[in-house]
Amino acid sequence: MRRLWGRANSVNVQKAIWGLEESGLPYERTDAGGAHGVVSEPAYRAMNPTGLVPTLEEDGFALWESNAILRYLSRQPGSPLALPGDPRASARVDQWLDWQATAFTPGMRDAFWQMMRVPEGQRDIKAVEASRVTTEKGAALLDRHLAGTAFVAGDSFSIADIAVGCAAHRWLNMPLERDERPHIVRWFQVIAQREAASAVLTVPIS
Repeated sequence: MRRLWGRANSVNVQKAIWGLEESGLPYERTDAGGAHGVVSEPAYRAMNPTGLVPTLEEDGFALWESNAILRYLSRQPGSPLALPGDPRASARVDQWLDWQATAFTPGMRDAFWQMMRVPEGQRDIKAVEASRVTTEKGAALLDRHLAGTAFVAGDSFSIADIAVGCAAHRWLNMPLERDERPHIVRWFQVIAQREAASAVLTVPIS
């Protein structure tokens, strides 16, 4: 039995869902985190001591951290998400996974939280603007990069597109002013057409 723990509107859970769907592996998902609770229960903490989502559980094996789950899925025998054999090409995938986790998504966190979770009259507008400016810098970097490549890590779809794509989905659908990013839009339209993408890109970001 393979089970994914986490709520469907979590951007990190969405990465794991998309990866599982691309892999074609059977799994069940159990809501956890946010209003669903579960993550503070001893049984869950025994699997994932961080108390966050997602957690992938397989026959007594538990794995947390969404990008670690993507890497794990890419290493399964015959995986359609297999990393490139060339060390440099594989390192490019890792590079963009790390950028998403340490720069792009953290940069938009305050804007997302304030705009999507905090009532309008209680929002910290300065925090929203600072977050928007930071994320725009990241979006500009990504747009310049995508001007010269079909996908995030090269000419082929990879787990880097899943990770960055989930973050881009959130950014492109927030009610904020954004500069035009034609290369991001072109790339996002391509990856959004993938059958597996519909499992997450049709979910409202709220």
